[in-house]
Amino acid sequence: MISKPERHILIVVENLPVPLDRRVWLEATTLIAAGYEVSVICPMGRGWNAPYEVIEGVHIYRHSEPPEAHSGAVAYAREYGHAIRHWFRLARVVWKRRKFDVIQGCNPPDLIFLLALWYRFRGVRYMFDHHDVCPELFQAKFGKKGLLYSVMLLWEKMTFATASVSMATNGSFRDIAIRRGGMAPEDVFVVRSAPRVDTFLPGAGDASYRKGAGTVMGYVGVIGQQEGMDLLVQAAQHLIRNLGQKDVHFVIAGFGPTLEEVKQDVADHGLTDYFTFTGPLYGEDLLAALNVIDIGLSPDPKNPMNDISTMNKVMEYMTLEKPVVQFDLIEGRVSAGEASLYARANDPVDFAAKIDALIRDPEARARMGRMGRKRVLEDLSWAHTVPQLLAAYERIYEKRGR
Repeated sequence: MISKPERHILIVVENLPVPLDRRVWLEATTLIAAGYEVSVICPMGRGWNAPYEVIEGVHIYRHSEPPEAHSGAVAYAREYGHAIRHWFRLARVVWKRRKFDVIQGCNPPDLIFLLALWYRFRGVRYMFDHHDVCPELFQAKFGKKGLLYSVMLLWEKMTFATASVSMATNGSFRDIAIRRGGMAPEDVFVVRSAPRVDTFLPGAGDASYRKGAGTVMGYVGVIGQQEGMDLLVQAAQHLIRNLGQKDVHFVIAGFGPTLEEVKQDVADHGLTDYFTFTGPLYGEDLLAALNVIDIGLSPDPKNPMNDISTMNKVMEYMTLEKPVVQFDLIEGRVSAGEASLYARANDPVDFAAKIDALIRDPEARARMGRMGRKRVLEDLSWAHTVPQLLAAYERIYEKRGR
């Protein structure tokens, strides 16, 4: 084990508070267990509003929530400008308490390199934790490339140029770091997102979520512009009205900028009685909802971003032994394999047909669920990711030592 005084890491997150950001929290606590000291800068929100606290050995510094940005460049400029000011302010606070050796920047946005550059001449190195492909993310949000897309490409290029080492969530992101980011292959590590199998356990769940239905579908995650919730509602309508599957219910767990719009869409389709919106759920409450579902849904549409992104919800369904229905995405297949059915790209009618097929075949559901959990336990769990995370940090400290 590394002695604690030797290595101090500062992790910077813009879009979620910690420990709510499950990937960052797993990274931070894993590094603590390996003997590193870890500090985190993140926004407040969702009940995590203490400006400073220490949880499980992680020093967490939170700033006020930025103004929400959903509608254009000006709104995003306000949000990111707010965050950048607080990154620099709180980094000084952390530095005064104890100097750090590495800044780990968790995108979006691809702007944390600005903070890393400021501290580079003090011997600090930059670890880029590549959560999202931001150019493709903005293309998905706004439906076109344009000037903003070009700006995102520039920020991404500068991020990779600043980073000494990069952590990719999957092989597709690793290819981007090497091909588009110009990083050396030996400096890019695949650090997948996955639940801890020792705490994310299958169980009975809370039967009240079933609302008496024979088959329950579940969704967990962000409810936003690019998550395909409109396609899910259309699929539900086709399943119920055209395929005759009326003994069903949909449990939607999560929060996001378009939550109220999705609720209205459900009402406009006359499906309110078939849907339960739980709001954000964490820990045991989340398990109580997800364990009661029979089929996990991932309606993220096929586009340049989603095609190469690993969906946390798919990993969570598989860990809890739930079969999955999703659109046919490259990394979706990499994650789920035969534990999922794959609908034609962005076709809600075919999505409904895949749900219908699983409803009619309980044995297939059970078999796919077992295959999914086995896949996680043998290849994809956080325990399999830890060596890559620690190897990435050994690499950056090796380069820093030079």
